Amino acid sequence: MAHLRTRTRRQVQSPLVEPGVGPLPNGPAAAAVLATGIGSFALGLLTVLSTAFTPLANVLQFYRPTGPLTGVSTLAVVVWLIAWLVYHQLWRHKQMRFTTVLVVTLVLIILGVIGTFPPFYNLF
Repeated sequence: MAHLRTRTRRQVQSPLVEPGVGPLPNGPAAAAVLATGIGSFALGLLTVLSTAFTPLANVLQFYRPTGPLTGVSTLAVVVWLIAWLVYHQLWRHKQMRFTTVLVVTLVLIILGVIGTFPPFYNLF
């Protein structure tokens, strides 16, 4: 066992910490994570709204054989991309509280998934 070397904290180099500067900002990663939650919520919300309002369902029929599904999924992707771009620009040089971003994202994802369940959206 004497041949095994242990490293002290000073010897370990992290790619996330620039020497003499501190940790790299996690804002871009937080933006990507939050945008995922926003896009998921948009998918659930648009699913419920297209079920509840027939005129909206008709507008969202980009391809008739699939009904409003093409419009719902396309708009959810657009919302996700816009959210990602906006939050990336706002947070690209910032250090965010990642736990808060993660909790908000998980809540949005759960709400989005609930919105896509037929027993839920058929209530409307």
